[in-house]
Amino acid sequence: MQRLLSLLAALLLTSAAYAAPEPAAPDTIRLTLPQAEQRFVQNNLALLAQRYNVTAAEAQIVQARLWDNPTVSIEQNTYNPQTRKVLDVTRTGNTILEVQQLVALAGRRKAAAGVAQQNALVEQFSFEDLQRNLRYQLRTTFYDLYFKQQTIGVYDKEISTFQRTVAQYQSQYDKGNIALKEVIRLKAFLFQLQNEKQALLADIASQQADFHVLLRDNSGTHYRPIADPTALRSLSLGAYSEEQLADTALVQRADLKVRKAYAEQQAQNLRLQRALATPDLAVGYVYDRAGNYIQNYNAVTLGVAVPLFNRNQGNIRTARALTEGSKVLLDQQQLAVQNDVRQAYQLARQTDQLYQSTNRDTGDFDRLIGGIEQSYAKRNLTLVEFLDFYESYKANLVQLNSLRASRVRAFEQLNFAVGRPVFKAE
Repeated sequence: MQRLLSLLAALLLTSAAYAAPEPAAPDTIRLTLPQAEQRFVQNNLALLAQRYNVTAAEAQIVQARLWDNPTVSIEQNTYNPQTRKVLDVTRTGNTILEVQQLVALAGRRKAAAGVAQQNALVEQFSFEDLQRNLRYQLRTTFYDLYFKQQTIGVYDKEISTFQRTVAQYQSQYDKGNIALKEVIRLKAFLFQLQNEKQALLADIASQQADFHVLLRDNSGTHYRPIADPTALRSLSLGAYSEEQLADTALVQRADLKVRKAYAEQQAQNLRLQRALATPDLAVGYVYDRAGNYIQNYNAVTLGVAVPLFNRNQGNIRTARALTEGSKVLLDQQQLAVQNDVRQAYQLARQTDQLYQSTNRDTGDFDRLIGGIEQSYAKRNLTLVEFLDFYESYKANLVQLNSLRASRVRAFEQLNFAVGRPVFKAE
């Protein structure tokens, strides 16, 4: 048995000795949420790309309002057999000049501009919805990092304490005052704490990477979110009812605005397709120097396609179907918005109630920890009782930080569902 314990102790020491060394700590920047949001708006690449889409859509409004270019054609005789001249441009030769302008009827250009305007609104509201989604990701990542770093502080405190305890009891074992199994059990618990901390650091590293992408930062800087604990504790649904927030969402949600703009775009497209059923008028002028019944012949021409076969029937029917479909999609999106708010409101209320009913005072644990160490040193506590207290202390603080993070995330989800930051803690 003694040999087995010695082998286990050697294994723990070897695993610790051959553990990968910690990389050099990167530069750390303390960052508040408003500062993070400012960098996000200025630097995020996805937002920048969508801004270009908005600019491109706005340019199409200008394009839709432009008149068609006039057509100018000239006809020159290649050979005059009477004068035996090639390309005779003198008075004895013949030159015909024709200018033609296409005039849109039935408000075609105005209807096309209306479609382009609604498309620009679709792109603008899509930009706002993208910003809403990415801002939600930014804010939840910010608070997740904040509370996980608070939890890292709990592990750091316990690991530091246990490292001293292990060193002390290793010294006592070396003197033959305590059994090896007690030292091994303490080292095993320390090893467990270090593994749990390492797993949490891996989660933090992943979220740090997401945070860097959102802020367009490839410097490798380590961000340390800074939040006001008092403001976080003061978060409350307050006087806001579910119905009020749902009404606000129906006005504020950018994805709903996208659906409304798309429905109007299809209505404008139906108007355009009906206008296209009316043929355009071609107005022209002709000058014929010597090839008509009189010299220097001048005339005005008018031309229009006769709508016998193609009256744009298929496109009109398609536009009418798309218009009706867009109305259905709009109704569906309105229902989805109301359900989003209802679900987010209930989650925020339940999480806040749990938070408010939880004993968040950790002072008793902090005051007891010193006495527990002394009691264990005096053998007033068994090893199992000693480790149980530390496990309870750690679990209490870790779960409390997890609850705090879940509560803030629930309020952020409600802000996301409403479409604007109604509940803020910065």
